[in-house]
Amino acid sequence: MSTTTERAARAEHRWPAVVALAVALTLYALLPSSFLPELRYVAVAVGALMLIPLITVNPLRFQKQTKWSRRLSVGQVLFLAAVNQIALVQLVFQLVNAGSSDGRGLLLAAVQVWITNVIVFALIYWEIDRGGPVMRTRARRDDLPQADFRFPQDEDHDAVTEVAVRSSVKSDWTPSFVDYLYFSSSNSMAFSPTDSMPLSHRAKGLMLVESFAGFVILALVIARAVSLLG
Repeated sequence: MSTTTERAARAEHRWPAVVALAVALTLYALLPSSFLPELRYVAVAVGALMLIPLITVNPLRFQKQTKWSRRLSVGQVLFLAAVNQIALVQLVFQLVNAGSSDGRGLLLAAVQVWITNVIVFALIYWEIDRGGPVMRTRARRDDLPQADFRFPQDEDHDAVTEVAVRSSVKSDWTPSFVDYLYFSSSNSMAFSPTDSMPLSHRAKGLMLVESFAGFVILALVIARAVSLLG
């Protein structure tokens, strides 16, 4: 990977993503016992164990990566996305078939699955866009892979001075995990992009899956809540 001292962007801090991942794993582990406990606990253990070597490579900031660390980090988030989709399918089935006595617990489980979904997709966007967190700040701009998402800062260089100063052109800005977490949250709530736009087919496909999952959860939760109130 080609690097240069000309980049002004500082290497991204690891811990926002670690905290978000810990929250997602905790919420997944705390789902009701009816949600395949063996699978859940194995998934949480595997997700946590996969994090250990990744922290060893970059304990504080994303300064370097190897082929195996890159594959492991991408594999980790895709694995967690897959197991959470299993939980989503179970949630749909239980919300449709459960009696009134199970309603409140399932509503709480729906919130847990939804939040986990938002975090997991934020991690996926963060890992794939422009080569991932290491590549985005360490590689030369000319060497960056094509962007999957366009952020406002990528086109604000010709705005008024106080806005342009934060642009990618003027400050060498690059998106961090917080930007992808906000983007994932807004996509899951609005079922469409808000300030950032998908550019690649894979980005659009991932957003479609996330927004559809959010819509299904919201529709079933509202239906369940109405039946409980009735």
